[in-house]
Amino acid sequence: MKMNWNTLLCEKRRREHSSKESTDLRSEFQKDYHRIIQSASFRRLQDKTQVFPLDKSDFVRTRLTHSLEVSSFAKSLGHMILQNLMAHGRKDITSEVESNACSVLECAGLIHDIGNPPFGHFGEDYIREWFRANLPKIKFKGQEIDKLLTPQMAGDFYHFEGNAQALRLLTKLHFLVDENGMNLNYTLLNTIIKYPVSSVEIDKDSGDIRTKKMGYYYAEQDIFKEITKSTGAVGCRHPLAFILEAADDIAYKTADIEDAAKKGFITYQQLLDELKSDRYCGKCADDGERAEYDKAVGKLESYLTYAKDGGISSPEKNAVQRWVIYVQGVLLRCAAFGFTSSYDMIMNGTFGKEILAVSRGNALAYALGDIACRYVFKSIPIYKLEISASVIFEFLLDRFVNAAVKFDSDEPATAIEKRMISLVSDNYIRIYRYYSEGKDDIEKLYLRLLLATDFICGMTDSYAQRLYRELNGMV
Repeated sequence: MKMNWNTLLCEKRRREHSSKESTDLRSEFQKDYHRIIQSASFRRLQDKTQVFPLDKSDFVRTRLTHSLEVSSFAKSLGHMILQNLMAHGRKDITSEVESNACSVLECAGLIHDIGNPPFGHFGEDYIREWFRANLPKIKFKGQEIDKLLTPQMAGDFYHFEGNAQALRLLTKLHFLVDENGMNLNYTLLNTIIKYPVSSVEIDKDSGDIRTKKMGYYYAEQDIFKEITKSTGAVGCRHPLAFILEAADDIAYKTADIEDAAKKGFITYQQLLDELKSDRYCGKCADDGERAEYDKAVGKLESYLTYAKDGGISSPEKNAVQRWVIYVQGVLLRCAAFGFTSSYDMIMNGTFGKEILAVSRGNALAYALGDIACRYVFKSIPIYKLEISASVIFEFLLDRFVNAAVKFDSDEPATAIEKRMISLVSDNYIRIYRYYSEGKDDIEKLYLRLLLATDFICGMTDSYAQRLYRELNGMV
């Protein structure tokens, strides 16, 4: 299979515009930018933390600031890659392709995390764990739910994924005009699908990045097929998804180090010592990668010297901040090389790695992620925050899932369960009723379980915490 940019940059939407203003000179790809930034779903990202759940510090990144950074990196990286391909005589890349692709990448960066639940990545993990522990215990009409659902339906909850939730939100849950969600173009939607497989097709040991996680729920399988058929990226990743993934990796890996240094999780000296250790230096694949790595470490040392010579207060933190910006540039350049050097395989749908992994930035990117994991994610302060978040999640999932199971069925619900459902957004209820019409009892049950996760995933950190406190009489 050979993908081509004429179909990859598909302007199709589920709902076509009823009229086109002749004075509107924006492309279909550019119009989506305004749809996104004016949406309530995007604004909610300002109250969803990236790493530090329930943190009140004004400098710690939220999902919103992270998404803005990814948007900027994705657009810049797309420009670097496509300009380079044009310069090297790729006839399938034109200035129009470059312009449209960069518009798509800019928008994709804004929405790539829009489906994530509250409390950072911990929220995703907790939802998976809760369903694995509790779904076999919950009964509907005297039978365990996990035995009623199909393997894919149950798998959607056992392998819950914010990426799949994003597709659901954008194509259905964002109810403004009708049941078609935000009604974004198919190229944009395909770009955010990092894993084009269902929950029963996950294979973490395949060596192919596309099967690492799921990218869509059973409920969205029809729209997923329509999107990929329209863009021509059937059975593989959309080429722009590789660029978005690299931009996301660069943004969070560098930001995590900067935030960790600002909050005192890691000192300048600890960072330098870690970078100089054989743990990371030894991962360089060749002399070229080692030279790139050593140069980056040297920059960190030189920035401290500059800061001290300049009389800057907190020279260590200043050095880390400057170094993070430098590393971002290095990794963007490396990612661009990874894409262009793998271009033919990417366009054939046979490339199964991250583009940073086949570049001279691989060891450096790995070091950043591993250091952040050991010094931040596995630290006592973060564990305490996550334990606090787990109490909130446990309560909300217990109450809303059990209430949703009995909703819209002949199973008797308690007074409390009826009141819990009354708290769910009218938009989510409307979407459930629309898509459950004519479905059998099992699929309706599945959609009601999604109704509970839809509502919880749509919560901000503050709202989830406030609702928990209100329902427990703690106000």
